[in-house]
Amino acid sequence: MENLTTWAATGGWTEIGFITLVFVLAGWVKGVTGMGLPTVAVALLSLRMAPMEAAALLIVPSALTNLWQLLAGGDVYRLWQRLWPMLFGICIGTALVGVLDLPAKLTLGVLAAALFCYGLLGLSGRRWRVAATAERWLGPWAGVCTGLLSGASGVLVIPVVPYLQALDLDKDDLVQAMGMAFTASTLALATVLAAHGNWQAAAAGNSLLAVLPAACGMYLGQRLRGTMPPALFRRCFFIALLLLGAHLAWQALAS
Repeated sequence: MENLTTWAATGGWTEIGFITLVFVLAGWVKGVTGMGLPTVAVALLSLRMAPMEAAALLIVPSALTNLWQLLAGGDVYRLWQRLWPMLFGICIGTALVGVLDLPAKLTLGVLAAALFCYGLLGLSGRRWRVAATAERWLGPWAGVCTGLLSGASGVLVIPVVPYLQALDLDKDDLVQAMGMAFTASTLALATVLAAHGNWQAAAAGNSLLAVLPAACGMYLGQRLRGTMPPALFRRCFFIALLLLGAHLAWQALAS
């Protein structure tokens, strides 16, 4: 991929502006709902560039905004003690993708259906619960499945988000826990890509340049989230899942 600074020097300022706005919007969505930066960014960037080029821009801003989301909360160590088996499972599942040949279209279809159904269920008001005694064995399995699906499709939310919400965390703890899970998933995915030669210096440099607009958008989204009532936050959260499921369904059908 051509470096973005070289692109700008050769007259690509319109494209640079488009990419900047995309990352501001994607960061804003993530700041409000705690998720969605990769999906929003890839969906919009793919209008102007190949999907693989779009995905290459996401690793650094996704990793840094997820880390920001994680550290912006309270007691990180307390959440780590509770969630580390799930995080370990995410790394294992992502690593397995490196040696498995999963059909991308089928994976996208399953993800789309799961997201859409979960969004509908959440908007209906019904809630799942995971008992404390079940966390020890269910957490690692939720992590492995998340790693497999995120490694195959780049979508980091299923089944880790339904699992985390079923733990009945409060709004800020839920967003922080998602940041922890997404950080682990992004770093694991970057490691797998690098091991297969798909993450090189030019892609890393371009991805680094996308951090600032993503961070600005995320800051604006977090300020908005701080003023939102919990009921409105949950509604926005599940609507985001519905939209994500619809987008993935369209992507699966188009492929």
